[in-house]
Amino acid sequence: MFKRIFLLQLLMLFIGLGVKAQVSTNSVSSSQLSQIKVDNLSDDQIRQIVAEMKKNNISYDQIGTYAQQKGIADTEVEKLKSRIKQLNLDSELSSKSSKSSSVLENSNSRQYADDDNENENDTTYYWQQKYKKILDKKDLEKELKRRKIFGSELFSNKNITFEPNLRMATPPTYKLGADDEVVVDVFGYSEVQHKLKVSPDGYIRIPYLGPVYVNGLTMAEATQRITRQLSTIYGGIKTGNTSVQVTLGNIRSIRVLLIGEVTQPGTYTLPSLATVANALYVSGGPNENGSFRNIAVIRNGSIISTFDLYDFLVHGDLSNNVVLQDQDIVKVNAYKLRVELTGEVKRPAIFEARENETLQNIIDFAGGYTDNAFQGIIRDYRITDRAREIVNIPGDSIATFHLKTGDKFFIDSVVSRFNNRVTIAGAVFHAGDFALDQGMTVADLIRKADGVQDEAMMTRGVIRRLQDDYTPSVISFNVQDVLDGKDDVPLKREDSVIIFSKLKVREGFLVKIDGEVNQPGYYTYGDSMHLEDLVLLAGGLKDAASLKHVEISRRIRTGGVYDSTDIRMAITQQFDISQDLRKNTGAAIFALQPFDEVMIRRSPSYTEQANVMLDGEVVYPGIYTINTKKERISDVIRRAGGLRPEAYPEGAFMLRRTYTNSADSTLLSNKLEVFYNKLKDSTDIEKLRTTVGRREQLLDLRMAKVLENPGSKFDIYLEDGDIIKVPKKLQTVQLYGEVYFPKKVRFDNNNSFRDYIRGAGGFTSSALKRRSYIVYSNGEVKSTRRVLFFNSYPIVKPGAELYVPAKEKRNITSAAVVGIASALASLALVIVTVINTAK
Repeated sequence: MFKRIFLLQLLMLFIGLGVKAQVSTNSVSSSQLSQIKVDNLSDDQIRQIVAEMKKNNISYDQIGTYAQQKGIADTEVEKLKSRIKQLNLDSELSSKSSKSSSVLENSNSRQYADDDNENENDTTYYWQQKYKKILDKKDLEKELKRRKIFGSELFSNKNITFEPNLRMATPPTYKLGADDEVVVDVFGYSEVQHKLKVSPDGYIRIPYLGPVYVNGLTMAEATQRITRQLSTIYGGIKTGNTSVQVTLGNIRSIRVLLIGEVTQPGTYTLPSLATVANALYVSGGPNENGSFRNIAVIRNGSIISTFDLYDFLVHGDLSNNVVLQDQDIVKVNAYKLRVELTGEVKRPAIFEARENETLQNIIDFAGGYTDNAFQGIIRDYRITDRAREIVNIPGDSIATFHLKTGDKFFIDSVVSRFNNRVTIAGAVFHAGDFALDQGMTVADLIRKADGVQDEAMMTRGVIRRLQDDYTPSVISFNVQDVLDGKDDVPLKREDSVIIFSKLKVREGFLVKIDGEVNQPGYYTYGDSMHLEDLVLLAGGLKDAASLKHVEISRRIRTGGVYDSTDIRMAITQQFDISQDLRKNTGAAIFALQPFDEVMIRRSPSYTEQANVMLDGEVVYPGIYTINTKKERISDVIRRAGGLRPEAYPEGAFMLRRTYTNSADSTLLSNKLEVFYNKLKDSTDIEKLRTTVGRREQLLDLRMAKVLENPGSKFDIYLEDGDIIKVPKKLQTVQLYGEVYFPKKVRFDNNNSFRDYIRGAGGFTSSALKRRSYIVYSNGEVKSTRRVLFFNSYPIVKPGAELYVPAKEKRNITSAAVVGIASALASLALVIVTVINTAK
């Protein structure tokens, strides 16, 4: 039953890979696939499968994914992949194929060709899924154990394949067999070349000569026999005028059986040049119980060689890696003696040992000790017949210590402990660790550290010391007395001496300068520092700095004496300084103290240029400097030569810098964007942006009234960064909001607000008519007024924008609907009652 299920699953694998039935003697039909295994497929059939896989964009790596979904045994999949790799066909399959990936990843079908077996297959699938987690856990434990075994990485490393070199010269000991190709080259007086294949009976058929038996002959023996036979028809061979060369063309495949403790035992088809290492690699190597040192090669019932993988792993020796022959058996025996090495060795792992090997051999297999290893004692955790025990192995006995399977050796590291260390830190010239000499004192250690630095605190130092019970203690000493030979302190192992710096045991002394200096900020305080010194350190005075009323503020520092009547928070002092910072009578006697703050104020008569931007329909647009604090809009218009004839004063507007936190409205953003787009070609725009900043506010400007009445309330004073724009007379009106066709239309002086709305299709059903408003080109806004029961709409001017807002959407709940209905019903009942009463 399970055999039948397996054959059906294998059939689905090849159908999913795109293997189609071909009308050929070498093709594999669906019926044949249900009857054979991968080992029974010929090389031509494998090539046909690869061709179909390539045609359907099936990659080499995706065979396993599909097989796992179908529940096909991994052994058969690995055999197929191994056969493909042996024929060097894996490179022809693309490793990236979105189409095949989709087919393999999304395929969840478990339907089989035979409908009678559907229920049985579903049952098998159910039990596979039920115990999948348990099996996966056991497989994981086995895999983790296998990875710890020394040498197992050899069979999981993709960079090592042990593939035989098929392009090398034929070994002289190679013996010919069926399916080998023999190339016979005759040259000299006679020129001819034959490519002959060895028949199953062991013959090659040479034209005009007949069959020559070569089965089992080495290449040297076959050359002699073929040359001898050819000499009967080529006379020049005997005289030496004609020569014969025999070489090996395409080699045959051999069948090798791997049994025992192998990861994937079975029969494998390999090239005839394959060795034991090749066979082990394609089978996945020894499993968790397999021996790496006792791998037997059995030929004709006898062991002809025993392969030890450690010879290659440790010494790089492959001399016992024999070439296999057809029908050879490679048997991986179970291990007999394994031990584990952990701790401070270069390659911790599980190692297999022979009976005559000792612990020293195992340490050699591990590459020896690490630099941090403690070699005095090695601990062995051993399993006895009744319990576990620990065996301590002295370092001088490892060469004679006999191993027992299951031993687990641990090599500890040396302790992080110094026998003669003392440390000095702080205000010395060479801080660090020093060796403790006999009778060494603190003074000796300071001298070894090249003495104390100039800023060292000479009145007190400390020694951190561990007492006999390992509790910490601190011993203080006078540094100056110790250096003078008085009250010197003897040192002990692991003592740590600290010499303090006067600069590091107090808050850093700083002074601050701010205001009209080139580099304001904090500066390190120095004794006898004066005001002029700090100004120079700050890069000198700015051009706007005032030489009068320079103010110094000082902290209240009483040295810890508290006075409840003292309500001062700071001490302030004002001085006048000279331009060249010469010492004067007032400031010269006032020395700075730590934490003083100096403020250099701006001169009250100092004023930087203030500029405004005039653009649009004026005679001379550009940037203008404000001459006086009372300069108005009309003044700068007059300086610019007045307005051009085509100017539209009613549409003029002004942008003024603002510092409010409120966000600009959509209208203001649009106005600014349009205005800056018009100015983008001006060379002064970047200068203007730097002057006015990035936040401007649109002001309501009545330019016509400004020009008619200069100095009136509409003619406001100018400020730095103001931008005045005078546009051309606009000929359009723009409609926005709840109209059926919002658009821009031509201005007509005879049309009213309602006329423009009708021209855009009228109000929509959601239009809030009484809230309609107009934004004029100069920024002025006028809204609709309510007169009795009618709407009075504002007058439309050129360049105006008409806005019709939408009604607020209100969601009426079912309870509200019921309430309204009840109210209407009650009102109707009252009306009916009143009418009946009136009658």
